[in-house]
Amino acid sequence: MMLNPSPGEVTTAETDTMIFVECLIIIAILSRRVSVDRFRNRLWFWIIVLLAFSSLLGAITHGLVIPDSFRNGLWKPLYLCLGFVVGLFVVGAVYDWQGRTVAIRLLPWIIGAALVFYGLTEVFKGAFLVFLLYEITGMIAALLIYLFLAVKRKIVGAGVMAIAILMTLLASLVQASSISLTLLVYFDHNGLFHLVQIVALVVLATGLRMIEGAV
Repeated sequence: MMLNPSPGEVTTAETDTMIFVECLIIIAILSRRVSVDRFRNRLWFWIIVLLAFSSLLGAITHGLVIPDSFRNGLWKPLYLCLGFVVGLFVVGAVYDWQGRTVAIRLLPWIIGAALVFYGLTEVFKGAFLVFLLYEITGMIAALLIYLFLAVKRKIVGAGVMAIAILMTLLASLVQASSISLTLLVYFDHNGLFHLVQIVALVVLATGLRMIEGAV
Protein backbone atom coordinates (compact mmCIF):
# COMPACT_ATOMS: atom_id res chain seq x y z
CA MET A 1 0.00 0.00 0.00
CA MET A 2 1.15 3.55 -0.84
CA LEU A 3 0.48 6.84 0.91
CA ASN A 4 -2.14 9.00 -0.77
CA PRO A 5 -0.38 11.65 -2.90
CA SER A 6 -3.16 14.22 -2.34
CA PRO A 7 -2.05 16.90 0.20
CA GLY A 8 -5.64 17.32 1.45
CA GLU A 9 -6.08 13.60 1.99
CA VAL A 10 -2.75 13.36 3.78
CA THR A 11 -3.58 16.08 6.32
CA THR A 12 -7.05 14.59 6.75
CA ALA A 13 -5.47 11.23 7.57
CA GLU A 14 -2.95 12.86 9.91
CA THR A 15 -5.64 14.74 11.84
CA ASP A 16 -7.74 11.57 11.98
CA THR A 17 -4.73 9.87 13.55
CA MET A 18 -4.41 12.71 16.06
CA ILE A 19 -8.06 12.25 17.06
CA PHE A 20 -7.42 8.51 17.42
CA VAL A 21 -4.50 9.13 19.79
CA GLU A 22 -6.50 11.74 21.69
CA CYS A 23 -9.34 9.26 22.12
CA LEU A 24 -6.92 6.64 23.45
CA ILE A 25 -5.81 9.11 26.14
CA ILE A 26 -9.42 9.83 27.14
CA ILE A 27 -10.19 6.09 27.17
CA ALA A 28 -7.25 5.50 29.51
CA ILE A 29 -8.52 8.23 31.84
CA LEU A 30 -12.06 6.83 31.86
CA SER A 31 -10.76 3.30 32.45
CA ARG A 32 -8.72 4.33 35.47
CA ARG A 33 -11.37 6.55 37.03
CA VAL A 34 -13.38 5.10 39.92
CA SER A 35 -16.90 6.30 39.13
CA VAL A 36 -19.87 6.53 41.46
CA ASP A 37 -22.04 5.49 38.53
CA ARG A 38 -20.55 2.72 36.44
CA PHE A 39 -23.27 2.99 33.77
CA ARG A 40 -22.43 6.60 32.97
CA ASN A 41 -18.72 5.92 32.95
CA ARG A 42 -19.10 2.91 30.64
CA LEU A 43 -21.47 4.82 28.36
CA TRP A 44 -18.93 7.56 27.69
CA PHE A 45 -16.13 4.98 27.55
CA TRP A 46 -17.85 3.25 24.61
CA ILE A 47 -18.66 6.54 22.91
CA ILE A 48 -14.96 7.41 22.86
CA VAL A 49 -13.96 3.85 21.85
CA LEU A 50 -16.31 3.98 18.85
CA LEU A 51 -15.02 7.44 17.92
CA ALA A 52 -11.44 6.18 18.15
CA PHE A 53 -12.19 3.24 15.86
CA SER A 54 -13.97 5.54 13.38
CA SER A 55 -10.95 7.85 13.34
CA LEU A 56 -8.60 4.94 12.72
CA LEU A 57 -10.71 3.78 9.78
CA GLY A 58 -10.83 7.37 8.51
CA ALA A 59 -7.03 7.62 8.66
CA ILE A 60 -6.75 4.45 6.56
CA THR A 61 -9.35 5.46 3.95
CA HIS A 62 -7.90 8.96 3.51
CA GLY A 63 -4.23 8.25 3.97
CA LEU A 64 -3.60 5.15 1.87
CA VAL A 65 -4.00 4.30 -1.77
CA ILE A 66 -6.24 1.23 -1.58
CA PRO A 67 -8.63 -0.50 -3.99
CA ASP A 68 -12.05 1.15 -4.25
CA SER A 69 -13.78 -2.05 -3.14
CA PHE A 70 -11.71 -2.11 0.05
CA ARG A 71 -12.25 1.60 0.66
CA ASN A 72 -16.01 1.25 0.19
CA GLY A 73 -15.97 -1.69 2.59
CA LEU A 74 -14.24 0.38 5.28
CA TRP A 75 -16.89 3.09 5.05
CA LYS A 76 -19.57 0.64 6.21
CA PRO A 77 -18.25 0.02 9.77
CA LEU A 78 -17.13 3.66 9.91
CA TYR A 79 -20.67 4.94 9.33
CA LEU A 80 -22.07 2.34 11.72
CA CYS A 81 -19.68 3.43 14.49
CA LEU A 82 -20.41 7.11 13.92
CA GLY A 83 -24.13 6.36 14.02
CA PHE A 84 -23.74 4.79 17.45
CA VAL A 85 -21.50 7.66 18.63
CA VAL A 86 -24.18 10.25 17.85
CA GLY A 87 -26.97 8.12 19.33
CA LEU A 88 -25.11 7.28 22.53
CA PHE A 89 -24.15 10.92 22.91
CA VAL A 90 -27.87 11.73 23.11
CA VAL A 91 -28.30 8.98 25.72
CA GLY A 92 -25.47 10.54 27.73
CA ALA A 93 -27.16 13.93 27.63
CA VAL A 94 -30.51 12.43 28.66
CA TYR A 95 -28.76 10.64 31.53
CA ASP A 96 -27.44 13.94 32.88
CA TRP A 97 -30.90 15.50 32.44
CA GLN A 98 -33.34 12.80 33.53
CA GLY A 99 -31.19 10.19 35.23
CA ARG A 100 -30.17 6.59 34.74
CA THR A 101 -33.61 4.97 34.50
CA VAL A 102 -34.81 7.15 31.62
CA ALA A 103 -31.45 6.82 29.83
CA ILE A 104 -31.60 3.02 30.03
CA ARG A 105 -35.16 3.01 28.67
CA LEU A 106 -34.07 5.25 25.80
CA LEU A 107 -31.04 3.13 24.92
CA PRO A 108 -32.82 0.47 22.77
CA TRP A 109 -34.62 3.19 20.78
CA ILE A 110 -31.37 5.02 20.15
CA ILE A 111 -29.67 1.81 19.01
CA GLY A 112 -32.59 1.23 16.65
CA ALA A 113 -32.29 4.79 15.29
CA ALA A 114 -28.56 4.28 14.69
CA LEU A 115 -29.29 1.07 12.76
CA VAL A 116 -31.94 2.86 10.68
CA PHE A 117 -29.40 5.58 9.92
CA TYR A 118 -26.89 2.95 8.83
CA GLY A 119 -29.54 1.34 6.63
CA LEU A 120 -30.18 4.69 4.96
CA THR A 121 -26.47 5.11 4.20
CA GLU A 122 -26.61 1.73 2.46
CA VAL A 123 -29.72 2.68 0.49
CA PHE A 124 -28.22 5.99 -0.58
CA LYS A 125 -24.76 4.50 -1.17
CA GLY A 126 -23.08 6.14 1.79
CA ALA A 127 -24.40 9.62 1.00
CA PHE A 128 -22.68 12.08 3.33
CA LEU A 129 -25.84 14.21 3.50
CA VAL A 130 -27.60 11.36 5.32
CA PHE A 131 -24.95 11.31 8.03
CA LEU A 132 -24.86 15.11 8.27
CA LEU A 133 -28.62 15.35 8.87
CA TYR A 134 -28.50 12.52 11.40
CA GLU A 135 -25.53 14.05 13.23
CA ILE A 136 -26.98 17.56 13.34
CA THR A 137 -30.33 16.26 14.63
CA GLY A 138 -28.73 14.24 17.43
CA MET A 139 -26.19 16.88 18.43
CA ILE A 140 -28.77 19.69 18.49
CA ALA A 141 -30.91 17.57 20.81
CA ALA A 142 -27.91 17.06 23.12
CA LEU A 143 -27.00 20.75 22.87
CA LEU A 144 -30.47 21.86 23.95
CA ILE A 145 -30.35 19.51 26.93
CA TYR A 146 -26.99 20.77 28.15
CA LEU A 147 -27.97 24.41 27.55
CA PHE A 148 -31.07 23.83 29.68
CA LEU A 149 -28.97 22.21 32.41
CA ALA A 150 -26.47 25.08 32.24
CA VAL A 151 -29.12 27.82 32.43
CA LYS A 152 -30.88 26.08 35.32
CA ARG A 153 -27.48 25.38 36.94
CA LYS A 154 -28.53 21.80 37.57
CA ILE A 155 -25.15 20.23 36.74
CA VAL A 156 -21.64 21.63 37.02
CA GLY A 157 -19.95 21.30 33.63
CA ALA A 158 -23.13 21.39 31.54
CA GLY A 159 -22.07 24.67 29.95
CA VAL A 160 -18.70 23.19 29.00
CA MET A 161 -20.46 20.20 27.42
CA ALA A 162 -22.67 22.61 25.45
CA ILE A 163 -19.59 24.42 24.14
CA ALA A 164 -18.06 21.10 23.02
CA ILE A 165 -21.26 20.18 21.17
CA LEU A 166 -21.52 23.62 19.56
CA MET A 167 -17.94 23.29 18.33
CA THR A 168 -18.79 19.89 16.85
CA LEU A 169 -21.81 21.34 15.05
CA LEU A 170 -19.76 24.20 13.63
CA ALA A 171 -17.10 21.70 12.57
CA SER A 172 -19.76 19.65 10.78
CA LEU A 173 -20.79 22.72 8.78
CA VAL A 174 -17.16 23.22 7.80
CA GLN A 175 -16.95 19.58 6.71
CA ALA A 176 -20.07 20.00 4.57
CA SER A 177 -18.55 23.03 2.82
CA SER A 178 -15.76 23.39 0.29
CA ILE A 179 -13.56 25.48 2.58
CA SER A 180 -9.82 24.90 2.48
CA LEU A 181 -6.93 26.64 4.20
CA THR A 182 -3.15 26.53 4.27
CA LEU A 183 -1.67 26.62 7.79
CA LEU A 184 1.93 25.68 7.07
CA VAL A 185 0.38 22.69 5.27
CA TYR A 186 -2.79 22.39 3.21
CA PHE A 187 -6.08 21.43 4.89
CA ASP A 188 -9.25 20.70 2.96
CA HIS A 189 -12.72 20.80 4.56
CA ASN A 190 -12.22 17.39 6.17
CA GLY A 191 -8.89 18.33 7.69
CA LEU A 192 -10.30 21.60 9.06
CA PHE A 193 -13.23 19.64 10.52
CA HIS A 194 -10.76 17.40 12.34
CA LEU A 195 -8.77 20.35 13.69
CA VAL A 196 -11.90 21.76 15.34
CA GLN A 197 -12.84 18.30 16.60
CA ILE A 198 -9.44 17.90 18.25
CA VAL A 199 -10.12 21.00 20.34
CA ALA A 200 -13.77 20.00 20.90
CA LEU A 201 -12.65 16.66 22.37
CA VAL A 202 -10.46 18.45 24.91
CA VAL A 203 -13.46 20.58 25.91
CA LEU A 204 -15.67 17.48 26.04
CA ALA A 205 -13.22 15.62 28.28
CA THR A 206 -13.09 18.66 30.56
CA GLY A 207 -16.88 18.77 30.78
CA LEU A 208 -17.09 15.06 31.56
CA ARG A 209 -14.50 15.45 34.31
CA MET A 210 -16.38 18.41 35.81
CA ILE A 211 -19.69 16.55 35.84
CA GLU A 212 -18.09 13.41 37.25
CA GLY A 213 -16.47 15.41 40.01
CA ALA A 214 -19.73 17.08 40.93
CA VAL A 215 -21.73 13.83 41.22
